[in-house]
Amino acid sequence: MSTSPVKQARAALGARLRDIRIEAKLTGRALAASHNWHFTKVSKIEHGTQTPSAEDITAWCRSCNAQDQVMDLIATARAIESMYIEWQRHLRAGLKRTQSSSVPLYERTKLFRGYENTFLPGLFHTAEYATAILEFWNNFLDLSSNIDEAVEARMERQRILYTGNRRFSFVLEEQTLRTHVGGVNVMLGQLDRLLAVMSLPRVSLGIIPAGADRHCLAQGSFWIFDEERVQTEGISSGLDITQPREVAVHIKAFGLLQQSAVHGRAASNLIRKALDGLQEPEGS
Repeated sequence: MSTSPVKQARAALGARLRDIRIEAKLTGRALAASHNWHFTKVSKIEHGTQTPSAEDITAWCRSCNAQDQVMDLIATARAIESMYIEWQRHLRAGLKRTQSSSVPLYERTKLFRGYENTFLPGLFHTAEYATAILEFWNNFLDLSSNIDEAVEARMERQRILYTGNRRFSFVLEEQTLRTHVGGVNVMLGQLDRLLAVMSLPRVSLGIIPAGADRHCLAQGSFWIFDEERVQTEGISSGLDITQPREVAVHIKAFGLLQQSAVHGRAASNLIRKALDGLQEPEGS
């Protein structure tokens, strides 16, 4: 488990356990000795290089007279172990299956919140834009998926934009409008599609201008599904976060990102500016 977010989550758990030990006025060696642990175990856990087991946490808290924190700490540790997904293994089942597997989560979600910093959200894709994105990942990860089937599944997933009692709130960096995917004609169609989607009454779209004053320095894209879970994706791995405290942190970050964004006419003007840039003759 080598992704940065997992390391950060493990380090945060270690820091909490360290604070509990220090408050109990125990040295790391004394704590290790009381449970016949190797003297380096406490240090490894506190520095996030080793995830403690449920038994470790129970013993740790018992020695530090912090039994009231056992259940929350165990839930945190289990979330760290379960939220890591190896995308290459997941994707080898096929890109179509990857698109379809998220449908149950999407169907039960009432409030979608998403932040994207490089590409546009999949729910807003045209078929041509989706094709270019999926072809890249298919080639990059050495998969052998049927791209047409995967695109069809992604397009089918978009029906949730028009059904049920759902709301969609997205914040995009201005860069998402200018990241060329599939060529000029594909981008022209995609940005037109974005203007159409943002007019839907159930969709709220904010765009953070490149030179805007920022209230949050988020580093990676993420989606929040109700208050239930957060999903992030990286190049080789993804995180499925369900720990309530971690979900709350992402909700807080999303609120600050919304404050950094422009909405309504100002947002549509940024999209039209990107469209105009695509239509300008070369060298002008």
